[in-house]
Amino acid sequence: MPRLLDAIDSPADLKKLSLEELPRLCQEIRDEIIEACARTGGHLGSSLGAVEINVALHYVFESPRDRIVWDVGHQAYAHKLLTGRRDSFRTIRTEGGLAGFPERDESEHDAFGVGHASTAVSAGVGMVEGKHHLGQAGRVVSVVGDGALTGGVAFEGLNQAGYLQRNFMVVLNDNEMSISPNVGALSEWFSKKFASRTYNRWRRSVKDFLRHMPKGEQAIEMVRHGIDATKALITPGILFEGMGFQYVGPVDGHDVAELVRSFGKLREIDGPVLVHAITTKGKGYHPAESDKATRGHGLSFFDVATGKPVPKKPAPKAYTDLFAEALCEQMERDPRVVAITAAMLEGTGLIKCQQRFPDRTYDVGIAEQHAVTFAAGLACEGMRPVVAIYSTFLQRAYDQIIHDVALQRLPVAFALDRGGLVGADGKTHQGAFDLSYLRLIPNLVVMAPSDENELRIALATSLHHDGPVAFRFPRGSAVGQPLEPSPEAAEIGKARVLRRPPGKPDLLIVAAGTTVQAALAAAETLAGQGIEAAVVDARFVKPLDEETICGLAAQARRVVTVEENALAGGFGSACLEAFEKAGLVEQGISVRRLGIPDAFITHGDAAKQRAELGIDAAGIARVGRELVGERTAGRSAG
Repeated sequence: MPRLLDAIDSPADLKKLSLEELPRLCQEIRDEIIEACARTGGHLGSSLGAVEINVALHYVFESPRDRIVWDVGHQAYAHKLLTGRRDSFRTIRTEGGLAGFPERDESEHDAFGVGHASTAVSAGVGMVEGKHHLGQAGRVVSVVGDGALTGGVAFEGLNQAGYLQRNFMVVLNDNEMSISPNVGALSEWFSKKFASRTYNRWRRSVKDFLRHMPKGEQAIEMVRHGIDATKALITPGILFEGMGFQYVGPVDGHDVAELVRSFGKLREIDGPVLVHAITTKGKGYHPAESDKATRGHGLSFFDVATGKPVPKKPAPKAYTDLFAEALCEQMERDPRVVAITAAMLEGTGLIKCQQRFPDRTYDVGIAEQHAVTFAAGLACEGMRPVVAIYSTFLQRAYDQIIHDVALQRLPVAFALDRGGLVGADGKTHQGAFDLSYLRLIPNLVVMAPSDENELRIALATSLHHDGPVAFRFPRGSAVGQPLEPSPEAAEIGKARVLRRPPGKPDLLIVAAGTTVQAALAAAETLAGQGIEAAVVDARFVKPLDEETICGLAAQARRVVTVEENALAGGFGSACLEAFEKAGLVEQGISVRRLGIPDAFITHGDAAKQRAELGIDAAGIARVGRELVGERTAGRSAG
């Protein structure tokens, strides 16, 4: 039997199907998502849980005239399949293929580009107002997960939408999880009373029973009216009703026919309405549904039959795991050390800390701003908080880093996971800016460890220092060095000279973070070509070891700086500032800065991207040869 999915190249094709055919289509979409994620990795659980919501919205609404805005985009794989991207779907998250998140440049049906959570309501309210001012036709629907409601910006959007009272629909996809199980008082409320699967199972049973009774449909309608009249007082509906929304639900988020009927009726309602749909993350794929930790949130290269990862070649431990283990050691030594993350217990490795130190490990939900100020409050009382957040997500708490921590010189440690290129997650998740956005903050020490031992030292340094410290480390496996058992705090602002040729060096390579390994490899290549390069592991991006770096730069007269960070305002800029201050620029030294250009780097293979950007060993060696050749040619011409 041919797949229904194969005949769908646009939402218009979807509307040709009968209501009775939609469950079969939903199963075909699930199968396609599972097969694709098994090959490329991806956000499996969230997308499986939102299949029926995707199908029902596109069946009822008229995208792209009607705007469907997805929060984060983990839920939107079915959306891609229904909007003309079926044939390329299995390229998702690969170089040159589809992005893992909705992107406006990719399709006219992607109303808003998303990668960070809690933004869909605000964007949707803006679209509603834009249509109002321009007299444009069409409705706006924002789909948010219940995890997104742990982020305050979602409530800021809801507050304004309720005040404006425009025609606007919010679909709350409630699966009781974001990446990890949701936390907080609001999550507790959502999981109680009528907002539960137990309630939905009971409701379905009652409906099935009444349908077999005389005048059953009338009885069902009477029961429904009775429930609607009271449930807003005893369910989360009272919150949304109080904010100016008409609350509808909870509804079964996996009954696609019922969703179609509900959306069809609600499309014509004036004013803001919120539909509360109960779903199961990982729905329809047992390995995901049985994964209690994340419900298959981000599986990578797995066997479809079992859900187990495809075996890989043995590799050193991941930096994330090494960081978590080092933090557990520090928490063991010092009862003042606490761990904080923002809905990323698994992603940052802090699940290990929670298992060992549950009273000192805090998951605050998708609330990075709160996480930072919460840490500041802890520090005020003598605790030593470590805030572990992805580099790209910490950007959301920039004001709090400046005003609540750095301005008050509070001893908060910021551990930035995923610093640098992240590969398949792409533009929204690249940790490309942290060295730049942190370096300019007064009182803040910024470190970039170059291997697993340096990571442990950076953590020890941050907990020893009487002030704020930030250190970043990359995604993926570490170098593989044997671990030193008891890391000691480093001297603040002191670099390491890893390679010092005898006599005067021809070239100085100054590297920050994990680019140090590539710098050392480049120096060895150059040595084989008759060029002797000194190599410095800066260790500290701020304060910079100006004495060591400028001293060697004055000898070599040729300098290459290397970082896996934006060149604008980054580590190379810090070195140039130091050279200018020391008078070396005026004396005519030659400097080349290698890093990430003024562009958003798309999804792809991170190693290939490093090569294309020239920040791998071959790229560094190439620029070193050019620099030495230019200098030599200049001297000869003079």
